[in-house]
Amino acid sequence: MEAKKAGSSLDDLMSSFNTRIAELQELVIARNMYPATSITDLSAVDGALKAMELQLQAIKDRLRDETLAIPKAKNLIEASLRQQKKLQSMSIYVPALVPERLPVTNLDTSRRQDPGVGSLQLEEEPAAVPKEKKGRGSPPLWYITANELDSLSSYMRGRLTLEKVNAAINDIATYAEANALLIVAPKKKLAENVWEKALELRDIAMTEAIKGKHFFLETDIKGPSLKLDNTGKAILTVLRHLGRISETRIGHHRVIILLKPQ
Repeated sequence: MEAKKAGSSLDDLMSSFNTRIAELQELVIARNMYPATSITDLSAVDGALKAMELQLQAIKDRLRDETLAIPKAKNLIEASLRQQKKLQSMSIYVPALVPERLPVTNLDTSRRQDPGVGSLQLEEEPAAVPKEKKGRGSPPLWYITANELDSLSSYMRGRLTLEKVNAAINDIATYAEANALLIVAPKKKLAENVWEKALELRDIAMTEAIKGKHFFLETDIKGPSLKLDNTGKAILTVLRHLGRISETRIGHHRVIILLKPQ
C-alpha cells in the first residue's frame, strides 16, 4: 500500500515537472515570436509623457510672456505714431525747394543776384539809400501749413498742393531780395536800364504803404515755381487770403508786399 502511495507521489511529481517544462517551452516560443523591442515599455511611455508635459509647460510660459509683452508693444507703436505725426507737421515748414539765400545787408560776390545786377562789392562810395532801409533784414519766409491749405474752400484751393504753394513763397522772397539789392546798389555797378528800375524801386520803397517792408512788382514774377498763369494767380489769391501777402497799386505798378507772422 505504501509502495502504491509512493509510486503515485512520484507520478504526480513527474507530471508536475512535465507541466512546468511545457510552460517554459511555451514562454520561450512566445518570446521568440514577440521580441522585447516590440513590447511596449510602460516606463518609456511614462518618460515620453513627462517630456511632453515639460514641453507643454514651456509653450504655456512663452505664451504668457508674449501676452504680457503685447501692451508694451502697443504703447511703443502709439509713441512711434505720435512722433511720426510731429515730424510730418514739422516737415511742412521745410519745403523740398529752398533756395540758397543770404541776408541783404551782407553784400558780397558770393550772394545769388538778380541777372540785371552787376557784381556788388563793398566799396568806399556809399549808396544813396534812405536811412530807414538799413534795418530791413532778409525777406520773411512764412510757409503755410497743411491745416491752413485744408481750411480753404475747394473752389479756392483747386489742385494746389502744399509743396507748390510753399515753393512759390520761396520765389516771392527771392524777388523781394533782388529788389532790395537793387535799392542799395551803387549806380556805377548797374546797367543804365537797370539803374532806372532801381530808382523806380527806391521811389516805391519811400511811399507810406511800403516803408520798411519787403516787396516785389507783379512784373518781377518769372518763376521757376510762381508764374503769371492761372496756377500762379490762384497761388497769389491763396497767399492773400492766408495773410502772407498784401497788394497795393503805386502808379502803374501792382506792388505785392510780403507780410511777417504776427
